[in-house]
Amino acid sequence: MTALPLAIRTVRWMIWDTYRQSLASRLLWVMLGLTFLCTLLCLSLSVTGDEYSASHPFELPMYVPAAEAGEEVRAEGIRVVSGEVSLGFGLVRFPVGRSRADAVHWFQVWLAGVLADTVGVLLALLWTAAYLPQFLEPQSISVLLARPTPRWALLTGKYLGVVLFVGFHAFLFIFATWFSIGLKTGIWEVRYWFALPILLMNFSVFYAFSVMLAVCSRGVMVPLFGTLLFWVLCWAMNITRHTFLTLEAVEWSTLTPLLVEVGYWLLPKPLDGSGLFYEALRAEGVAAPVPEWEAACARGAVVPELSVLSSLLFGLVVLVLAAWEFRRAEY
Repeated sequence: MTALPLAIRTVRWMIWDTYRQSLASRLLWVMLGLTFLCTLLCLSLSVTGDEYSASHPFELPMYVPAAEAGEEVRAEGIRVVSGEVSLGFGLVRFPVGRSRADAVHWFQVWLAGVLADTVGVLLALLWTAAYLPQFLEPQSISVLLARPTPRWALLTGKYLGVVLFVGFHAFLFIFATWFSIGLKTGIWEVRYWFALPILLMNFSVFYAFSVMLAVCSRGVMVPLFGTLLFWVLCWAMNITRHTFLTLEAVEWSTLTPLLVEVGYWLLPKPLDGSGLFYEALRAEGVAAPVPEWEAACARGAVVPELSVLSSLLFGLVVLVLAAWEFRRAEY
């Protein structure tokens, strides 16, 4: 058997082994349970109110909720918004901000942009941090290394297995919540699906860094906490770079902005990923964006294609370094 077919078979087997590992660790059922709870939350959503469309392209979006509208407001001709958002089958109620569609947009931004893309990605990174260290334990890896299989194929297969596992649950989450929201409100927002590639991109890049830490340390704690700290560092670098664009250059040394710009382009950009989803969903006027992101976009300093490409390139480089370290490691 030649090297390439053997490597392909090894990658396929490692992907299947990751699925079996998720069953043994009960992680499969935990993630399915969380998706079920979020789907139940979407099924508890109820939105009442009128649709809004400006009568003139330059009309000012002046409106107030019905509870705050007095006679003076109505006399001025300001539109009074009626309607209510209900969650938890009526346990939580609050007035609609502008229209039914805007209320649904707000809920989708919160659900996919905050809950899934931030909390969900971090939880997935923490829960899968032990997968590779368990695979690298001497009693497990020695059996695999005894076969004539390329080491890079073993590592790539394990990485792809985890990414595909998380990608499957991300697809299931997006589909279940999108379908439930559409079923309850009649608003089928296709742009909500943009959350899937952005979520998967963020996870795959940071999991590549977790793989490198696992190969170098062969322990669980280093990739567990190291990846979390690295995510915080990347978020801080991302927001610091955009903040610098709103400050006067004379307040800093000439070297500081250059270092921040280099760090921004070298590291992954989780804030830019969230901002791209915000723009894809056209959430202006529905949910407030991060001010630094908004300022950077206003200056034309955010290039979505380059931001995504540089983040993916970082993940690829880190994964190659991990494969090289795994190849030269002794077991």
